Amino acid sequence: MTPSDVKATLSFSDGSPGIDMPLYKGTHGPDVIDIRKLYAQTGKFTYDPGFLSTASCQSTITYIDGDKGELLYRGYPIEQLAEKCDFLDTCYLLLKGDLPNGQQQKDFHKLVTNHTMVNEQMQFFLRGFRRDAHPMAVLTGLVGALSAFYHDSTDINNPQHREVAAIRLIAKMPTLVAMAYKYGVGQPFIYPQNDLSYAGNFMRMMFATPCEPYKPNDVLVRAMDRIFILHADHEQNASTSTVRLCGSSGTNPFAAIAAGVACLWGPAHGGANEAALNMLEDIQRNGGVEKIGEFIKQVKDKNSNVKLMGFGHRVYKNYDPRAKLMRETCHEVLGELGLHDDPMFKLAMTLEKIALEDDYFVSRKLYPNVDFYSGIVQRAIGIPVPLFTAIFALARTVGWIAQLNEMIGDPEYKIGRPRQLYTGAARRDVKSVDQR
Repeated sequence: MTPSDVKATLSFSDGSPGIDMPLYKGTHGPDVIDIRKLYAQTGKFTYDPGFLSTASCQSTITYIDGDKGELLYRGYPIEQLAEKCDFLDTCYLLLKGDLPNGQQQKDFHKLVTNHTMVNEQMQFFLRGFRRDAHPMAVLTGLVGALSAFYHDSTDINNPQHREVAAIRLIAKMPTLVAMAYKYGVGQPFIYPQNDLSYAGNFMRMMFATPCEPYKPNDVLVRAMDRIFILHADHEQNASTSTVRLCGSSGTNPFAAIAAGVACLWGPAHGGANEAALNMLEDIQRNGGVEKIGEFIKQVKDKNSNVKLMGFGHRVYKNYDPRAKLMRETCHEVLGELGLHDDPMFKLAMTLEKIALEDDYFVSRKLYPNVDFYSGIVQRAIGIPVPLFTAIFALARTVGWIAQLNEMIGDPEYKIGRPRQLYTGAARRDVKSVDQR
């Protein structure tokens, strides 16, 4: 952090002495007021539900400018990474701080590829779940269980352990997600194949069967790779903050990532793409394109509980840059599969057109977000809706690990301990039963 010559002064109208607080400037974004000594000097806390105005850490990984619609990984625009790099290059960037050269790229790809298999006993652990369990319930358990299989990489304070755990998690997440899918549909598990790309290998583990050879479709593999890149990290969101908070206690990396998976499951976070597809399916069942006007009318009605899912974003007040890239990929995939005339996709494009032209949505900046398009792409590829969030977790794992490593390496980091404004009962004494 770079200290500013300017100080922030806090004064009180009751005559209590005011205090000066340091101001820090980052590379981009708003200045931050350092309130760490506020309680010691004034006996007061700040109150910020949802942490909407609070920086919980300093970070060098990801920067978002919601007003401009800009997303940078380690300073690189997401548009350039999505066009010029693959997911493992992006993983290297997030973990190491810069893009790999030729030899580093080769070594890193090989390292990840050589760790894609999981312990065979994971199959028996998986079989303890019901076949109809939600994939995120299964994945939360599987990721947490990794710490029971890999005792040699569970010390979060050991840099070597963290490095090994990082590679294991990145390499094994596609295998675990594919296993959860195969288990749910009753098909045999497909082992990883080392001569395929990261995304290609995932597609094969998802859709191949022992009955016949499987050749991944290059357009669909690239689409999946782009989904991974666009979801790899997104600053201090709910699940990332969960991983940091969990890791701050010194728990092992697998447990911290499992906590992130559990948080991501929420419909307001990682489950948003699932919610968007469910919304489209509901509209389709209730009349489709012909009835979309009635649906839009309900969305605009403050008294109805109908919500437009997949539009707008908590941070982006402009067009989500990931959505622009995912929109391109969406049309590439629909073209490759000949699905432009599919009723569901016609419905999605009609809804997109309305949201981009209707002043109600435009004035509120409710642009289609990445969840809207990624859900459509995944459905086209053949991924069932309940698996969408598990794929998001797969992609976000590298961001969680990078953020966790950064926190552990920060000399200022402490165990997370938010404070509160207590509004409960005042101190009172316990009465005997006959007096209550």
